[in-house]
Amino acid sequence: MHIRIRLHTYPSGNDAAPAREITEKTTTRKRMFLQKINLLNFKNYEELTVKFSEDINCIVGPNGSGKTSLLDAIHYLCLTKSALSVLDGQNIKHHGEFFLIDGTFLEEGKKHQITISLKAGGRKVVMHDKKAYEKISEHIGRYPVVLIAPDDTDLVRDSGETRRKFFDNMLSQVDHAYLDNLIGYNNVLKQRNSLLKQFFERHYFDKELLETYNVQLLPLGDLIHRQRAGFMREFVPVFRQHYGFLSESREEVDLIYESEVFEENFQYEFSYATRRDLQLQRTTKGVHKDDFVFEIDRFALRKFGSQGQQKSFVIALKLAQFDVIRQATGKKPLLLLDDIFDKLDDMRINKLLEMISYDTFGQLFITDARPERTRQLLGQLSGEILFHKT
Repeated sequence: MHIRIRLHTYPSGNDAAPAREITEKTTTRKRMFLQKINLLNFKNYEELTVKFSEDINCIVGPNGSGKTSLLDAIHYLCLTKSALSVLDGQNIKHHGEFFLIDGTFLEEGKKHQITISLKAGGRKVVMHDKKAYEKISEHIGRYPVVLIAPDDTDLVRDSGETRRKFFDNMLSQVDHAYLDNLIGYNNVLKQRNSLLKQFFERHYFDKELLETYNVQLLPLGDLIHRQRAGFMREFVPVFRQHYGFLSESREEVDLIYESEVFEENFQYEFSYATRRDLQLQRTTKGVHKDDFVFEIDRFALRKFGSQGQQKSFVIALKLAQFDVIRQATGKKPLLLLDDIFDKLDDMRINKLLEMISYDTFGQLFITDARPERTRQLLGQLSGEILFHKT
């Protein structure tokens, strides 16, 4: 049985303390933007150098010309991973032996160079000002980013794993303790699953050996659960506010965190599931099974939400992500808008343009296959607008 945690039923006190106080008002903002990017053998680019405006950058060109690949390179520079490719090696240009992404950020008047490289069959190297990180995870959150893309509605349609990854990505950018706990949990989970598979294949079982992994996994899972629950308490009101703005408050939405770990007898249930774990050769209970349920007017968004309502829901999620990262870090994340003018109706486009005109965001990157449309839509906005052809 999963516990469904709604906003008004969160426990009080330390048990529900958010991972960071993300609603705390930040009086000063750290100005951060990407000045330049260099690519070698990244996806369909053999070599590319682009200098950016600190305000609005429009990446235009026909479909298949590399607009999304350039956005993905920026995403990679910020989060050390692609938003599109699961495996790092998939980003090496066809027949290439390596890829390199090199970017220059300006933060509070000081330049910082980020270099990410990967040789085919080798390990990824991430360098900050020409010094390699001991742990790549140390880079996460230094240059925050939010991507709004056409396939974002997969968050509604896909499995809980897709939604967990979205919230894990967000939490990891605002709280390194959460990221460390998550990395630790996933490492122990992988080892425990490997042991379960070994038990199954060799037809034996060592309870004491399995317990050495249980005593590591359960405390980490409890920490992650508490951090997620506390974070949701802060995130949901911000999300609802954005959805109300996009939809003109036509319906009520909810975002519910479901987790078995919330149950008082979870440790017993975890232990009781050992026999099933052995049969399936994987761990069947834990925070890696958590889900985030999307509802509209108390019904499942996936089943009862219109296409427009689903789009508004996921855009509100991304805009709330932008806000909570900004409030937690004092930095406005880079905002990547991929092909949004083709995928959104006029009302939602106008709402986004309204936010841009209010200087809600920092540095923007917008892709479009029709540059004349982009010029028309952005023509009334202030600030520098640069067009980059692919």
